[in-house]
Amino acid sequence: MKTNSNNDLNIKCEQPRTGSLWSQSLHRLLRKKIAVVCLITISIMYLAGAITIFGSPTPYGYNEQHLTIEEVKQGPSLAHPFGTDRLGRDLLTRVIYGLRTTVIITLISILTGSLILGISLGLISGYFEGWADLIIMRVGEIFLSFPGLLLVILIAATIKPRVRDWVSEWAPGFESFSGIDLISLGIVDYFVIFGAMSAFSWVGMARLVRGQVLHVKQSQYIEAARAMGASNYRILVYHIMPNIISPVIVLVSMGMGTTAGSEIILSWLGIGIQPPTPSLGVMIFENGSIGVLRSDPHLIMFPIMTVTILIFAFNLLGDALNDALNPRAR
Repeated sequence: MKTNSNNDLNIKCEQPRTGSLWSQSLHRLLRKKIAVVCLITISIMYLAGAITIFGSPTPYGYNEQHLTIEEVKQGPSLAHPFGTDRLGRDLLTRVIYGLRTTVIITLISILTGSLILGISLGLISGYFEGWADLIIMRVGEIFLSFPGLLLVILIAATIKPRVRDWVSEWAPGFESFSGIDLISLGIVDYFVIFGAMSAFSWVGMARLVRGQVLHVKQSQYIEAARAMGASNYRILVYHIMPNIISPVIVLVSMGMGTTAGSEIILSWLGIGIQPPTPSLGVMIFENGSIGVLRSDPHLIMFPIMTVTILIFAFNLLGDALNDALNPRAR
């Protein structure tokens, strides 16, 4: 009887887990309270920023000024939860519109740089090797040999006048047709920043994907797919890509925090988003002094807290995703 009970216990312990790998990973992720809190926090911030595309989520406009003595640099109150700035503008509204800037820059930079360029070049480099691998990796090393942020600043500062001239030529026709005021939305600043950041954000993703492809393509199921006559496209998309997506997701989640921080630094340096378009970096730059911190701390406290929470949430979420998507996790 004792032997049978031990065998039953072993059988129960050796039963395989039900569900796909993705469902198991999602279950592990949702069991982490920190990951859930980070997901909720990021979702709320990004949703608040995305809503501003369709209109102001508050009763105030982001550039609406109230220059009376009572409303200039007013502290937090029921009417203005984050207070007002030196022009009487509602600070909560400007922080939310600043999040819109962060949403646009991070999503488009990650999509065009890390995902499209990085994954595509990494797949080509790792799968075909040879001259393709040599050219792509050497070009990537040239990009990495320069200080990334400094080069982004140089590109943003040099191409911005040309982009502004180009937009000024075709924007009036588009604005009259669509009714969207592109200039007031800061389309020139958006285009320059995410274009410059996308040009350099692909290198890390390409190197990661290349290393994963070099490992995965030696597997037996890849050899079986080749023996069955599968094309290179089918092998890359249907056999290799699903098996390397886990580290890609982790790197993207961490990269979004880095991208958000880079955009804020560029705006803080005066090269990124320019007034009157709201930006968290511009708000920090305008109020970054000891005098403001002593007399009106809310002017700099709320933008800095928003930036800190967003980047911190992305970093914690990246760690949680790394644990959840790890195939060796229990």
